[in-house]
Amino acid sequence: MTFLRYLTYEKPYIYLYLASFLISAAVFFTDSRDNWAWGTFFYAFALSSIVLLGFLLFRYQHNLRVIRQIEREDYDHLSLEGEFAKAHIEELKRAHIREMNRIQERKNEHYDFIVSWFHEIKTPIAVLRLLQQTDMDADSLREEITKIENYVDQALYYAKLDSFNQDYNIQKCDIVKISKEIIKSHSKTFFSKKIRINIQADQLEVQSDPKWLQFIINQLLTNSLKYTQHGGEINISVYETPQEKQLLIRDNGIGISQKDLPRIFNRGFTGETGRLYSKSTGMGLYLAQQLSNKLGHYISCMSEVGNFTQFIIHFPLDSDPYLIRQKTHDE
Repeated sequence: MTFLRYLTYEKPYIYLYLASFLISAAVFFTDSRDNWAWGTFFYAFALSSIVLLGFLLFRYQHNLRVIRQIEREDYDHLSLEGEFAKAHIEELKRAHIREMNRIQERKNEHYDFIVSWFHEIKTPIAVLRLLQQTDMDADSLREEITKIENYVDQALYYAKLDSFNQDYNIQKCDIVKISKEIIKSHSKTFFSKKIRINIQADQLEVQSDPKWLQFIINQLLTNSLKYTQHGGEINISVYETPQEKQLLIRDNGIGISQKDLPRIFNRGFTGETGRLYSKSTGMGLYLAQQLSNKLGHYISCMSEVGNFTQFIIHFPLDSDPYLIRQKTHDE
């Protein structure tokens, strides 16, 4: 740090000194008396200049000392501005650390999902290879292909989570019609497991993205099919209140324990049911809840072990903020 460069930061003090000197000189020259004491004037000027120079040298040494100690946390601030600047820099550091931790956590999540996804998809592929070596059963083949398609969809929608705002189109959707289409795609599973399906509604329109909503409902229905035993039953109904619209998917399957229930929507959580009855990535319900939240919906669940499990998708009424935002943008 050169002395001349240092002086550029001390201009306020220099300007203050010059202003005070000019004021003093103006008062001196406007004095009505003719007997000016020029020696006294120049003496005062020299003395004040020495004081200014001493002050600047003191500040210069202080600046050098602070710069040498700046890596320490207990150094003295040079000014109030410097104190606020340091506080701002510290906050930026903390924000940077939080962002780096979030990115690292997201990276770990992606890695864990990819690893579990590869392990999961190997099972239906192995079954297909086994079927290839024996008398291939068409129903079994369709079931394994459906599993692969579901796992591929999970990976695709998981990859789109961060770019969701670039790929959605809110419009009116008939959730009963969407549910029927999904049931039709799982008809072979319903038939092979002899599971009865009851649809207790004709129509209910909600505001959502039909493509994303179809994936959400499919994850919930797939979950019910997976954990409903042979001869079981799945009921689909709708319910409307002054505050919201609801789609209810209820099965009489093995149920979820009360200690696992609060965590079923956590990423990668499988719980006792997932570990005992089938391998699972624990991503289906997580993705369904994440996508629901991004669409302005949310999913709740009630269950009792050995009795039932009921998922409810809660839809807002026609004041959906995403639709309002989209209409405003179009106008």
